[in-house]
Amino acid sequence: MMTLEQVAVGTSVVVESVGGARAFRRRLMELGIIPGTQVEVVRVAPLGDPLELSARGCNLSIRAAEAREVQVAAASALPGTSENRPEGAGAS
Repeated sequence: MMTLEQVAVGTSVVVESVGGARAFRRRLMELGIIPGTQVEVVRVAPLGDPLELSARGCNLSIRAAEAREVQVAAASALPGTSENRPEGAGAS
């Protein structure tokens, strides 16, 4: 499994778990970053910190150290994502 910090810019992933301190987990939950949420890494600052994310229609930034605490999986690895739909089975 990889962490959010390891995700390439422009890639969408799905949050598997959030580790770290209780206050940090709560903050991410309040921002909508919970297991099952699809997140896209929009950009990374020139020195690698912070990362800008897009989730649930909003953009937010988190530190690289915080991104290391978020375990993610490729969005295409989950059933029901657009990459796994058979041809002609578009969203309704």
